Amino acid sequence: ENADPQKTAFLLRKRWTLYSVTPLYKFSDAHLRDYARLLSAFIAAEKQKGLAVEIGVELDIKVAVSCLPDLKGSDRDQAAILVQLLSRSSALSKNSEDKLIWSGWFCCVSGDDLPEKVPEDFTFLPLFLANGAESYTSIVGSWFQKTFDCCFRRLAISPLSLSWMAAMWTGCKVDKTPSAIELFFSVPCLPQPLDISYAIHPEDAKALWDTVQKTPGEITQEEVDVFMDCLYSHFHRHFKIHLSATRLVKVSTSIASAHCDGSIKFLQSQYLTGVLMLLTELAISQIQ
Repeated sequence: ENADPQKTAFLLRKRWTLYSVTPLYKFSDAHLRDYARLLSAFIAAEKQKGLAVEIGVELDIKVAVSCLPDLKGSDRDQAAILVQLLSRSSALSKNSEDKLIWSGWFCCVSGDDLPEKVPEDFTFLPLFLANGAESYTSIVGSWFQKTFDCCFRRLAISPLSLSWMAAMWTGCKVDKTPSAIELFFSVPCLPQPLDISYAIHPEDAKALWDTVQKTPGEITQEEVDVFMDCLYSHFHRHFKIHLSATRLVKVSTSIASAHCDGSIKFLQSQYLTGVLMLLTELAISQIQ
């Protein structure tokens, strides 16, 4: 199911840092305004190094908490929750709008693979994505951990997962002219860092994938391995470098760009829920 492009456009082309989150205790969609008010006071207190801040008083940073109901893999999924921090405009410039300084959102796009054993009092939103200063990510994460007894962990992306992304996204059709498939590698055990970038024309990559994939709509580990081995063999034939001895650290395609440090950019709204389904799976595997 595709997300509404107009409602999710603001998620595209930003660098999102990924986290896995354990289930939130006693979280409720009905109290989002209360959460925004409490989080705003908490941020102000943190910025003032522990000084008490009265809830409800006009603060420098405004917090907005809302639902993103379009980001679902199925009706069983919990609606995504968006948290935004806005810097209030000064009293001297009342006509100017508040400036967005940080965004973060919780989601669970797992389709029918939602874990069955989630206790009744818990809300399962295992994937968290943040864009903005790490200091705000830390403060917001701290408040959620204290308030809902959950735990945040950075979600790294393994070379194996990156190779799956390269194969899956190569096979996706896009409306506009597709961009090159780019793979970035890090060479280990050298005195000086050495990185290798490898760009493949999208039509050539798609033609290769079509010869490898046996059943459209289904992907196996064997197919991913064959696809990557073919790319590695082609590179070795031209440059006499064994990419299998390096570490895949980044994949960039027309669909999305993902880095092993746990960051991603979404580039196509039509595949947003599909990419989030894969990231949700990674987040759940880290929690378990």
